[in-house]
Amino acid sequence: MHYRTLGNTGEKVSAIGLGCMGMAFAYGQRDDAESRATLELALDLGVNFWDTADMYGQGLNEKQLSEVLATRRKDVFLATKFGFRYREDNSTYFDGSPAYLKQACEASLKRLGVDVIDLYYAHRVDDQVPIEETVGAMAELVKEGKVRYLGLSEASAHSIRKAAAVHPIAALQSEYSLFVRDIESDIIPTCRELGIGIVPYSPLGRGALTSDLRDVKDLDPTDFRRNLPRFQQEAFDKNLRIVSALEDIAAERHITLPQLALAWLLAKGDNITPIPGTKRRKYLQENAAAADIALTADDVARIEATLSGYQIEGERYSEGAMKLVNR
Repeated sequence: MHYRTLGNTGEKVSAIGLGCMGMAFAYGQRDDAESRATLELALDLGVNFWDTADMYGQGLNEKQLSEVLATRRKDVFLATKFGFRYREDNSTYFDGSPAYLKQACEASLKRLGVDVIDLYYAHRVDDQVPIEETVGAMAELVKEGKVRYLGLSEASAHSIRKAAAVHPIAALQSEYSLFVRDIESDIIPTCRELGIGIVPYSPLGRGALTSDLRDVKDLDPTDFRRNLPRFQQEAFDKNLRIVSALEDIAAERHITLPQLALAWLLAKGDNITPIPGTKRRKYLQENAAAADIALTADDVARIEATLSGYQIEGERYSEGAMKLVNR
């Protein structure tokens, strides 16, 4: 495994991290035994940058990680997030208040079975709470030794600047892939200026940038992608044309499409560390191998020229969820 320095922290994290959400919910049925084996194999492969959140399975994912952390804590650079809360009807809302985030941190520490969280993200920006107040309270957690570094997720360049003026921000986690590139215009330049690492989530387009998914009808009935605009059959079918064109490029390089998508992100800058999610060992191994693939400037140019010939169909979230991103 190759390693990259995370933002301004000096910490070395695996160039390909591991998103753990799908082990607990969202992507069909759980497989706890396979998830545990995937976590253990990740460490054997040198994949030490693990990402979770308190909302993933309403705390379940953090508990899943705790089983491995109990004996391998020193081998993991551990990131989790706070802010989404559940109502009685199981709908969610975002709470970035100082009082709640301190409560959430204590709960995450307990579920994870750790004394300190390496990287603590605000899962979104709360439009009812000034970002300075949220980050100020997060900074108190650093002073108390409960958190080492602070991060933001889906924050605008304006919010990032205001947050960084209160306390150093180590990383920004946002959706970024061959399908989602809106952060390239001003958010990535802002992060580079401020020494903030970029952590792309869903770097494989929630599975669309693979060769495994060809029909949304194949998704498990409980899979949350069934409700996403981009995974409605008409939009998905149109996007398959893009997938097919990218597969041709990957085949010429003798790599898989997911490896091409991850290598493209790695080639976009040394401060970029994608965290493809998986709960299966075979996909983990495929993803981790992308760290060894170095695309040339010509490769990147060809990929982007190919993309320019298509229009990505469908939003990445529902209308309500889209209001929470990049704000």
